[in-house]
Amino acid sequence: LELARGHLMRINHKREEWGLHDAPDIADLNVDVTAATEFLIAGLNAESPAEASELGDKALALAVRISEDLTRCHAAILLERRKETAGFSRRVFGCQIETSAPVDECGKLLSGTIDFASLPIHWKQIEPSERTYNWKPLDAWVEWFTKNRIPVKASDLVCFAEHAVPQWLYIWEHDFETIRDLVAEHIRRVVNRYGNYIQVWDVVTGLHAIERFSFNFEQIMELTRMAATITRQLAPRSTTIVDIVAPWGEYYARNQRTIPPMLYVDMAVQSGINFDAIGLQFIFGAAADGFYVRDMFQVSSLIDKFGNFGRPIHITAVQVPSDTAVRTPEGGEPVDIKGGGTWHRDWDESVQAQWLREFCETVLARPAVETVTWRTLTDSMPRSLLHGGLVNADLVPKKAFAELAALRKEIVPGADRQ
Repeated sequence: LELARGHLMRINHKREEWGLHDAPDIADLNVDVTAATEFLIAGLNAESPAEASELGDKALALAVRISEDLTRCHAAILLERRKETAGFSRRVFGCQIETSAPVDECGKLLSGTIDFASLPIHWKQIEPSERTYNWKPLDAWVEWFTKNRIPVKASDLVCFAEHAVPQWLYIWEHDFETIRDLVAEHIRRVVNRYGNYIQVWDVVTGLHAIERFSFNFEQIMELTRMAATITRQLAPRSTTIVDIVAPWGEYYARNQRTIPPMLYVDMAVQSGINFDAIGLQFIFGAAADGFYVRDMFQVSSLIDKFGNFGRPIHITAVQVPSDTAVRTPEGGEPVDIKGGGTWHRDWDESVQAQWLREFCETVLARPAVETVTWRTLTDSMPRSLLHGGLVNADLVPKKAFAELAALRKEIVPGADRQ
């Protein structure tokens, strides 16, 4: 009942905020709001907890459907308005590619389907041993994209996730000054090498949710400032992004040494850190904090909140699965992986494609949102959400791949002529 009450309150607030309270297009939704409210009132007056629970479930289920329909209606109005006013740039849709992927095969799939490619700059892969460097995988992809005139965006320039941090760095985990100096060297080394080829940099990714080093609030902000400043100095014409993971901040409930996402961005803005845009990641479908499925109403409301900071927003990673089962390593029976939640029904290729379209239309309806990047191209890529690629492990495109190409032709100026 309390969940239903809260959801209906947010619906009424958003109807006012979006100017849709008396709009003729949502007359049916207003009737449903009244019905959900009646379920809620009846539940509050119920004589037994069982009856109250049943009525609360009905009110909540109806409220969730109403909120998504309301979000879809509002997004359609704003998206059409943005199209009419030529509010989109020529670089809207991107896809992240792992450097371990086969260059020619994956590159050809991306060519003509995306506006830019996102390359993860993982310190662990570049410098697996201290002062020993491996640039070949990155060089091959940068060369291919440059040759084929596909703009490149760098992600995870400074990221302390397990997959990005070299093992030898943990020697200094209690020495912040040394780590800060090593991070600065890493940034200078990478930006000096690729600054002429990469136009956009995710200068920091997820520092606010860091768990592997015992940095305090001031140290996290200092690393953020340093990364943005050095990148700006070495690549003054590039766009710098402060990238937010788990934007609802569930991690903070378990680790008070982290920083809630809204507070982190607010401090970055208020303290004058020189960055151009905010990055947000929406990866749903895994049973872990930050990855449980949220509805489009929640996504839309969160975008509105981050839009209040007055900076452009880039969706730096978005992904949902195309299946709900996987075989065990021994090749046994499929294992159910629905723990992360579903959207309308169990995940399959059609649901993934439908979700991709609705998500993109919802976020791109906001003038502050400039780009959307799908997390990984193929299912076989490391760190990819299970079944989360746009193509299968054998490089056969899924329905979501075609949906992304269709969206690009509808939204990006001139894409239909390419």
